[in-house]
Amino acid sequence: MSEYIFKLPDLGEGTVESEIGEWFIKVGDQVTEEDVVGTMMTDKAAVELSSPVSGKVIKLAGEPGDIVAVGAPLVVFDVGEKDAGGAASGDDRGETPLPRDGETPLPRDDETPLPREAAGAASSRDREEAPRQRVMTSPAIRRRAKEAGIDLTLVPGSGPGGRITRRDFDAYVGEAAVGAASGRDRGETPLPRDDSTPLPRDDSTPRPPLASTPETKEIKVIGLRRMIAERMAAACREIPHFTYVEEIDVTELESLRQHLNGRIEDPAARLTPLPFLGMALIRAVREFPQCNATYDKERNVILQHGAVHLGVATQTNDGLKVPVVRDAHERTLHGLAAEIRRVSEAARNNTITRDELVGSTITITSLGKLGGIVSTPVINMPEVGIIGVNRAVERPMVVDGQVTVRRMMNLSSSFDHRFVDGYDAAAMVQRIKEMLEHPATIFLPE
Repeated sequence: MSEYIFKLPDLGEGTVESEIGEWFIKVGDQVTEEDVVGTMMTDKAAVELSSPVSGKVIKLAGEPGDIVAVGAPLVVFDVGEKDAGGAASGDDRGETPLPRDGETPLPRDDETPLPREAAGAASSRDREEAPRQRVMTSPAIRRRAKEAGIDLTLVPGSGPGGRITRRDFDAYVGEAAVGAASGRDRGETPLPRDDSTPLPRDDSTPRPPLASTPETKEIKVIGLRRMIAERMAAACREIPHFTYVEEIDVTELESLRQHLNGRIEDPAARLTPLPFLGMALIRAVREFPQCNATYDKERNVILQHGAVHLGVATQTNDGLKVPVVRDAHERTLHGLAAEIRRVSEAARNNTITRDELVGSTITITSLGKLGGIVSTPVINMPEVGIIGVNRAVERPMVVDGQVTVRRMMNLSSSFDHRFVDGYDAAAMVQRIKEMLEHPATIFLPE
């Protein structure tokens, strides 16, 4: 037996250690070169790691949530005597193989031969098993497939290189559900999953009574959820938040948005209020540069940025992410809208790069239809300001002494009161209000 030690590579961004996010393998699994073995968490995203060799997994570095240093052993493979010459093993590189604590050493091929019947069965299984196919998809989809007992090699992918997107997976699950329902209508018994026992027919063994008390479920706080928790706690602990809420009449803005959308054939390309707010914010921070800034805690320096790199808080299946629209100040309304859509969708599908999750200078956050009346957005460190969008509703308002129906929306903003005075924060939001209430001014030359 020859061992190959796969060490945690440098994941970039000055990473010296990383958290195990999820394993897609277990001890005893046979892995093919370039199979995705698991994910490691950086400060911003989950990074998939592929096996550099083919072999049998004999040791893993730890459980999800454990921290592994860059360069430390991550997975130990048995690559076999046949592959020892082709793949550089740990011994070839002068590395010491990890001991397998509490395990009985694996027998060599020439130590304990299998009985003839067992050897014949094993040989038959080897011939029948097809080579494992590498599936390209996100960790979230792998987790959903694992929970549902779905073989991802059966799911057709429409993404680049056959990558399975969330839409592909949902469509496959929907088709499977329809097929299962059709089978039940014909009185058929559904086939069991590979990892389950056969399902009883409706007229077979009666179901046990329901438990009298609900089950308590333990969920380990690891991966992206742990990072979100730590960053939110740090932001609230270190930053004295000053929150300012303003009511805005967006009747004219909504009229303009509907007019422009009437000229766009593709429904997916139609404008939401977000790019209009982004355009107004970009113009406003030119007058209030102290709000388009980041705080370098190590050097105790405020960096006021001339460029606007707009963060867009996005809810995903894995938690909250903030993809970044680079050089938002150089984009047109439609260009800004298209880039917001692109980075947001990439964040949801886990196809976004690490570089697209760092470097924002000010952030917009929106709860969409769940926007409510008022929110208290938490600042995305190391930024000093964040603008939150609340729900727009029609309400009776008094205009020029007359009661009329107007479309109203609140902006809920938070600022780092160490570096942004309350007066300046309010003045900037008032400037945004002026432009959104008279949207033509957003596009006037400066």
